Amino acid sequence: MTKHFQANALPLLIGSLPMGDHEKAAETVFQYTPEIPIWIQLPVYREEGMIFQFLPGMPGLTVTEDKAFINTAGEKFHEEMLQFYEDYMADIEGKSDPLHSRFALKPDTAKGFFTLKEHLKKASEPPVAVKGQITGPVTFGTSVKNQSGMAIFYDTQLRDVSVKLLAQKARWQVKQLKTFGCPVIIFFDEPGLAGFGSSEFISISYDEVAACFEEVIAAVHAEGALAGIHVCANADWSLILESAADIVSFDAYSFFDKFMLYPKAIKTFLESGRIIAWGIVPTLHPEDIERETADALVRQWEEKAAQIESPGIDKSLILRQSFITPSCGMGSLKPEHAAKALMLTKEVSARLRNKV
Repeated sequence: MTKHFQANALPLLIGSLPMGDHEKAAETVFQYTPEIPIWIQLPVYREEGMIFQFLPGMPGLTVTEDKAFINTAGEKFHEEMLQFYEDYMADIEGKSDPLHSRFALKPDTAKGFFTLKEHLKKASEPPVAVKGQITGPVTFGTSVKNQSGMAIFYDTQLRDVSVKLLAQKARWQVKQLKTFGCPVIIFFDEPGLAGFGSSEFISISYDEVAACFEEVIAAVHAEGALAGIHVCANADWSLILESAADIVSFDAYSFFDKFMLYPKAIKTFLESGRIIAWGIVPTLHPEDIERETADALVRQWEEKAAQIESPGIDKSLILRQSFITPSCGMGSLKPEHAAKALMLTKEVSARLRNKV
């Protein structure tokens, strides 16, 4: 279903909005990006923070008023670990209850997912595709700490558990969303990759990150869906371009020059039929949002696409294999800035689609 999916410069959102009402958030999505609706995270609620939202299901999870951590020193921790792997195997073998599975998203932490499903049920026809998202394994593993304050990524067993948890939660989303009869896209949001290679993450190897990606992407592919990796800052783009990801999503407004340090990898990526999600609509600095126009952003996209064309890639192919997106989620923006970014995403996409 998804092998020959064409993006055709369609508009796509990343994940969050600065709102407090899930119903209004879903209506906003269908207003601006009806072709590929997504479920919205509202970080105004603590339980919808990008780490907290996907923590349920972790063995040893301990939540206090001011933090959440994995307590490996608890009396029942080893029992919880054993139960996790039993639940994981049951899920892999299709023996778990999809509504009550450890890997199911729940309305109390992911209300936007269930609101999206209700809207899709009411749609007169299926959209072009539908998108879900989840925190990526590197960001998750380096953000979640144990009781001593050490990131769980550095504990090989907890890293394995966290990667499997995220893989199955992504897979669960696909199973739920593909019932609506259209291709499913899952983004792994990886802001933490911006720190890869820095002194902070000096002990994390390329191979360790690649193995995490391989496992979560394979879970999405196993259900016949497309997997994307989104990084809203600079990164070692070879990690993503050389992975099995179908979509690379990046801040094309601010970091295109860094992305273009990998021309051969980009060429290979596109020639294999995969997709670039251009975060050409700024979300990082309010003054950029206020200043930019759809015309200016279309010109900017064309100038940057020309650089990708230069190694011998046809422009029409680039357009067919491009999404137009905001550079990042918009949960931290002022409502008026988010509204303009939504409008720009829709308008830039429409103008570029006329060229497909």
